[in-house]
Amino acid sequence: MAERSFKAEVEDLRKGAGETFTGEGILAITKALLENGVGYVGGYQGAPISHLMDVLADAEDLLGELGVRFEANANEAAAAAMLAASVHYPIRGAVTFKGPVGVNVASDALANLASSGVTGGALVILGEDYGEGSSIMQERSHAFAMKSQFWLLDPRPNLPSIVKAVGDGFRLSEASNSPVMLTMRIRSCHVTGTFETKDNVPPPLSVRDALSNPRSDFNRVVLPPMSYVHEQDKVKNRWPAAEKFIIEHKLNEVFGGDGSVGIVCQGGMYNGVIRALQRLGLADIYGATEVPIYCLNVTYPLISSEFLAFAQNKHSVLVIEEGQPEFIETQLGSFLYRAGSHVRLHGKGMFPMAGEYTGQVMLDGISAFLKSAAPDLLPATVRAPNMDRPAIPDLSKTVPIRPPGFCTGCPERPIFAAMKLVERELGKHQIAADIGCHLFGSLPPFEIGGATMGYGLGPAANGAFDGGGEKRPIAIIGDGGFWHNGLNSSITNMVFNKSDGVVMVVDNYYSAATGGQDVMSSRADNATKATQNPISKALKGVGVEWVRQIDHTYDVKKMRDTLREALTTDTPGPKVIVASSECMLNKQRREKPLKAAAIKEGRRVEAPRFGVDEDVCTGDHACIRLSGCPSLSLKRLDDPLRDDPVASIDQSCVGCGNCGEVADAAVLCPSFYRADVVHNPSALEKRLAGWRSRVIGWLQARRSAGRLEFTA
Repeated sequence: MAERSFKAEVEDLRKGAGETFTGEGILAITKALLENGVGYVGGYQGAPISHLMDVLADAEDLLGELGVRFEANANEAAAAAMLAASVHYPIRGAVTFKGPVGVNVASDALANLASSGVTGGALVILGEDYGEGSSIMQERSHAFAMKSQFWLLDPRPNLPSIVKAVGDGFRLSEASNSPVMLTMRIRSCHVTGTFETKDNVPPPLSVRDALSNPRSDFNRVVLPPMSYVHEQDKVKNRWPAAEKFIIEHKLNEVFGGDGSVGIVCQGGMYNGVIRALQRLGLADIYGATEVPIYCLNVTYPLISSEFLAFAQNKHSVLVIEEGQPEFIETQLGSFLYRAGSHVRLHGKGMFPMAGEYTGQVMLDGISAFLKSAAPDLLPATVRAPNMDRPAIPDLSKTVPIRPPGFCTGCPERPIFAAMKLVERELGKHQIAADIGCHLFGSLPPFEIGGATMGYGLGPAANGAFDGGGEKRPIAIIGDGGFWHNGLNSSITNMVFNKSDGVVMVVDNYYSAATGGQDVMSSRADNATKATQNPISKALKGVGVEWVRQIDHTYDVKKMRDTLREALTTDTPGPKVIVASSECMLNKQRREKPLKAAAIKEGRRVEAPRFGVDEDVCTGDHACIRLSGCPSLSLKRLDDPLRDDPVASIDQSCVGCGNCGEVADAAVLCPSFYRADVVHNPSALEKRLAGWRSRVIGWLQARRSAGRLEFTA
């Protein structure tokens, strides 16, 4: 169950020639694939490209009508391997995943693909995850494109440019027999706009048709001596063919006038450049400017002749290249040096070496360049700014950081509460984490797990500690990571090496961190995918003998006792606990509409809620330290004799019961209580509620009167 359904938007993918498509970048890419006769599509979900997989899944009926094969791959390597269909057959194929970590996972398949070359267009659509919205290490896919010779497209962030880039990518791939990467930055994925559509085109040769006439060519197998020929073919044939296509079809764009200074920018940076020029009074509201701009919709390969023609008659050029190292700036500098040009090249220095080029960074960098190279272009207020303007405050000094954390009611929270309780008994253990929601356990209040080496590699990260010792190492891995890479790279590694470590598999029924997509072990039926394959069976199938299945993670006592057993048992070999409960976000997405409909229809519905008895709560707050639930907060009382605030549960509570379970397992206090809110109660329930309310009101009034009398 993905976090968002695109069933309604998918109908717009059927629009034909001359119609107008309105939507966001992800949908525009899907429409462009269909318009360009794609034969097969695959991929693996990951921000900021996750929704593309969700759109494709929702559009499977349409894809089937056109003869397009869609596969939700097990991981990025499997997705990249799909492109092998374009090696021997003239079939256009596309795969998508998060970059650059997806590129890292897929690197072996991608390198082989780039070596052998392709006969059909092969497109890798990357969600370039860089900057403040990123969830990973800060790297770029550019280095991989250069290493393996993938042509790299970085289109301007608007729908017509994105749609054009898909078609250009396929044609460039076919013209040069090379695979192409299309980077979609975070904002490009979610930008909205319109473009004029074309008819969807079935693939001239479908994968089904290709099976009727199989082909093979040993010359494309990456083995010596052909691998040496591939390298020569890249340099002597494919690269010149790519440059020729880029020049003839004007994939890169030039804007502005013929001034003595110019700006070179990545296509994805174009909107930021124009906005900065607008703020400087050098561009109008439509983006028209007299400042010359060379927009690189293709950032690799760079075209020497195009750049030198742009730089001619200019004394200074600014290169705007987000991220580091400065691959583009270095290459352009080499072009100028080899040509004997005296053009001054600026880039890093005017702009910071690393970090996202936000609006303010862009404005400051371009302003610094123009002040140095062409001060006459700037308005007087920019050339000599008013020094009396108040300084912009540093908000990092006043606004507290907001680290990520588990959602309200998350079934992973009690797992970490149990781990904290065991830690109190047995002491601190070596703990390795993994990619996924459970990584939030490394943050307060739990502070469990301090390293993550990659998706599915949590247990493998403990390999150096798995040989036995005074304490057993613990590794945490999610169900998404388990099926992505963990079963073969981590679990089989432990079995083969007779590890003595403990693994906690957090099974929340979905690949929750990437958007709630189904995985092999999902408990729901999926019409097009095989689900309900238990993780515990897979574990036993590869040789894990000690396996414990827990189907209700909110039972903190059971979680604590099972973990203690795993850490103290004399049983040799890996110990694996599969802790299963449904992701609360997905559960609420499914159940809330059903409850709302039932209430609207007048049916009786019970909704559990939890609260804290203010008179019983001591203000110790251990419940918060062992839970950290966003619905748990502090409340100050009017009682002058009680200075410390008490725990309080707000309206965001989803009734999971974790706070009460933690309080019970840790022997904290009996202040938590459960109340069931009844919608559309029966007549008898209404009468009973009225009677109870009157009795409770009378008792409260009696107690209050007694207190007043005592005070007097």
